[in-house]
Amino acid sequence: MDKTREMVASVVLLAALAGAALWADAAGEPFYVNLASRVAILGLAGVGLNLALGFGGMVSFGHAAFFGLGGYACGIIAWHAGNYEPILTWPFEVEGTDRMPPIWGVAALVCGLAAAAIGALSLRTSGVYFIMITLAFAQMIYWFAISWPAYGGEDGLSIYVRNGFPGLDTYDALSFFGIAFGALLVALAVSGRLLGSRFGAALTMARLNPVRLATAGIDPFPVRLTGFVISAVITGWAGALYADLNGFVSPTMLSWHLSGELIVFVILGGVGRLVGPVAGAAAYVLLETFVGGATERWPLILGLALLGVVLFARGGIMGALAGRARHD
Repeated sequence: MDKTREMVASVVLLAALAGAALWADAAGEPFYVNLASRVAILGLAGVGLNLALGFGGMVSFGHAAFFGLGGYACGIIAWHAGNYEPILTWPFEVEGTDRMPPIWGVAALVCGLAAAAIGALSLRTSGVYFIMITLAFAQMIYWFAISWPAYGGEDGLSIYVRNGFPGLDTYDALSFFGIAFGALLVALAVSGRLLGSRFGAALTMARLNPVRLATAGIDPFPVRLTGFVISAVITGWAGALYADLNGFVSPTMLSWHLSGELIVFVILGGVGRLVGPVAGAAAYVLLETFVGGATERWPLILGLALLGVVLFARGGIMGALAGRARHD
């Protein structure tokens, strides 16, 4: 694989996403601008999962728990704000309309703590046991959300006033896309920096050969746990943005179906490719929107595409664009 070729393909893909949003805004089509925002947000969630799955080898089937927790952090704070209650009263009080930054902080804290607890237990296992434990934790959080009537229970929670960001009109579709796209770029930059560091090398070795890593004097467990927590924080950030985009949060954001969709993004775009989840999210959203508008059987086409990637193009969409990596 030519790293320069993959970098060029990644830049072109991100530029195409931004260009599509700008074109749609110039054409007076806010629907397509919001569609681009959805791609950016789901791509952001995929970037989070890819850090655990693609680079750390942790096949988590419960990452929807963090996506949903981020969404509920957004929804609950917005609900209290709608009732003219302060968002945070300790250690400081936050009021007003510029609520996105504190919401992101709360989402990061909640998801980080949840991931630390889940990872501390699940990372002591491997293989199918790890998959099932992460799924079990996600389902427990899902059923807790359903049985929590104070915040909508099974019916979910509506966000009547979109949370704000300093200096921007978040009701403007293009401005909101800018926030989502900026978050995606930050997550990609952080992931790239981490993977290029000693921590990234240790995380990769923990996936390839944990025994050799331990022999070198580095315990694989804290390395994998740290990667799992960072992955959850990024995914929770995406969940908070997704709740604001839709103006609604519900237990479906915590469901195992969504965990499966996130894994599809990563596999379709290319496991272990930095921008792969963005390509996978774009392909998924485009299929769902345009093919799904013509036939209800669009998941069949998605399934065939996924089968083709698994059997014949393990590098995914990014692999087809940039060439196969040595581990593909």
